[in-house]
Amino acid sequence: MLVAQGLRKKYKQREVVKDFGLTLDAGEVVGLLGPNGAGKTTCFYMIVGLVAADAGSIVLDGKDITGDPMYTRAKQGVGYLPQEPSVFRKLTVADNIRLVLELREDLDSAGRERELNSLLDELQLGHVADQLGASLSGGERRRCEIARALAAQPRLILLDEPFAGVDPISVGEIQRIVTHLKQRGIGVLITDHNVRETLGICDRAYILAEGSVLAQGSPEAILDNADVRRVYLGDSFKL
Repeated sequence: MLVAQGLRKKYKQREVVKDFGLTLDAGEVVGLLGPNGAGKTTCFYMIVGLVAADAGSIVLDGKDITGDPMYTRAKQGVGYLPQEPSVFRKLTVADNIRLVLELREDLDSAGRERELNSLLDELQLGHVADQLGASLSGGERRRCEIARALAAQPRLILLDEPFAGVDPISVGEIQRIVTHLKQRGIGVLITDHNVRETLGICDRAYILAEGSVLAQGSPEAILDNADVRRVYLGDSFKL
């Protein structure tokens, strides 16, 4: 389990995050949402390791990782998928995944190939295994990025704007992938501006406003919260 407590961040004289905390367990999908300027991106980046917290703690399975750089968190099982495309455009899908498998000390050459084929099959990428990253559709690219993340055997995966800039068919595809990660026992944290799509697959969500948690709970509890509707969703919003 990942537990963040009392996180704070100030830029110059402006405190953008005030006493933020969340929990993320294995096999759980959690959303981190809020209006523009609420501080959700800063909170997300502090958990990823891209931004250093001014105060507070981040603990993973009892180990304090607050001061650990991003690559150390990755070794401890915290996977991260950025919003921007991260596939290597001039490498094939298979070679994109092999890059991560080469770092696995628990696998020999034959084991890496078995794991590669398993991931290609699991993410339905076998038919594009030999295609270059530059030729992939939005959905195929995301599946390749997920496969590459899974190659590192993460316990948690943090998804930054996974629904940004993808067509409706790909949205459904990404939702199915997130459900698959959950079934695999991986904890998933999502931050996204597409509220309906995110709440539609979350077990729980945190709503931020002005740097603090305004509300947290199940999607149903979030929708029933008058403050959330006033500040963020509006009265007419429905899932």
